[in-house]
Amino acid sequence: MTEFLVFQWFKALHLIFMVAWFAGIFYLPRLFVYHAESVEPKVHAQLKIMERRLLFFITPFMVLTLIFGFGMIYIYGLDWLRMSGWMHIKLALVLVLVVYHLYCFTLLRDFKNDQITRSGRWFRWFNEMPVILLFIIIILAVLKP
Repeated sequence: MTEFLVFQWFKALHLIFMVAWFAGIFYLPRLFVYHAESVEPKVHAQLKIMERRLLFFITPFMVLTLIFGFGMIYIYGLDWLRMSGWMHIKLALVLVLVVYHLYCFTLLRDFKNDQITRSGRWFRWFNEMPVILLFIIIILAVLKP
């Protein structure tokens, strides 16, 4: 298999797993909003199950997104990376997303233990962060300023 074909497969798999990861990372905080705003114990019980399953379901997508993304960087080489300032910004934003994702585990634990002190409004703002980061990351990846 040629290097070009390997790169194309890495790019396709990177995009597939990124879309799957973002589908979950968009929905999970919405579940947190519903959880924070609900006062029904049965609803809380159901949301705890949904939140846990979703977070553990999308975490491998995050890992695979990173693996194939870094695989493409490896194929391009370190000289390319040094000269691609836009990629440095993109990688910093991806790091923010990874921290965001990992912070969701803390929130999951707090919801599980009924120790959430933040409002539904806070979770609504929290829900918007990955959307904004995705817009910036896509613009960087496509325009390569």
